[in-house]
Amino acid sequence: MAHERSSQHRLSPSSYEEDVALLLAPRLAYFAGVARHEHVTRASLEMGVPQSTLSRAMVRLEEDLGVELFARKGRTVSLTPSGRAFLTSVERALAEVERAADSVRADADPTGGKVAFGFLHTMGWETVPELIRAFRVDHPRVRFTLVQNYGEAMIERLRAGELDLCLTSPVPDAPDLIARRLDEQRLRLVVPDDHRLAGRKRVRLAEAAEESFVTLEPGYGLRRITDDLCAEAGFKPRVAFEGEEAETLRGLVAAGLGVALLPPPAVARPGVVELTVTAPRAVREIGVAWLDGHPETPPVAAFRKFLLSRRGHLLPT
Repeated sequence: MAHERSSQHRLSPSSYEEDVALLLAPRLAYFAGVARHEHVTRASLEMGVPQSTLSRAMVRLEEDLGVELFARKGRTVSLTPSGRAFLTSVERALAEVERAADSVRADADPTGGKVAFGFLHTMGWETVPELIRAFRVDHPRVRFTLVQNYGEAMIERLRAGELDLCLTSPVPDAPDLIARRLDEQRLRLVVPDDHRLAGRKRVRLAEAAEESFVTLEPGYGLRRITDDLCAEAGFKPRVAFEGEEAETLRGLVAAGLGVALLPPPAVARPGVVELTVTAPRAVREIGVAWLDGHPETPPVAAFRKFLLSRRGHLLPT
């Protein structure tokens, strides 16, 4: 018996679970071919593999499993009950591998592949839809997986390999990332329309030192910029609310809960006045980042090149 002849080659119980896939995988397609024909010669001709290679592979497979999969009579073989049960699972596994291979090939296709792209919440209303529309003029079949999140969360997903590129602020500076500045966006002091400053067009940020602020939560790039600008203006903001969406903050400003430093809205919101901040210079830089040394598919490379071509013209005017 094959398993009796070579029992010393069997996997030990302690190593079986971690090693079995690595050990068996190269032989599974051979097994399926021999099982399909129940004849080594015919399987050899179909697969373009020498008969001796197939025969040795089947013997080793049985040795490693410790189970007889075939009953042999010359070059003719027939599946044992164990072999038939094993074949059912092997065919499912090989079909899943083929589907996975088809999927990754499709994602890397230069004309119809996929780009996993992350961007800030404040970029989602107007900027990103316009970018994708413009890119697809020349790349109409490229598909996108889009993730909308705050900057630090997107960087984590970039490092985890879940994103190819992300549009973020501030522009990250880390040894494992490559980042390029694309544009800058002026921030405005947003106040209720009945606020003492609402009749002004311009304001120094220090004039809001005694106000309550509504801000994004810690970890958001815009929150860090708000804290830094207030510090530069000589005060620490008194925070009345921390949220996750800029438009939520605008609504709370309109309700009189406080003031906020925010980028311009895509659509003007009633109940608030947006003031130009003259000092300090209130802007946030927008950049694109990707993982250094991470292989990129043709569609990702094309979209990255497109984003870099929009440097200085990324945001709506």
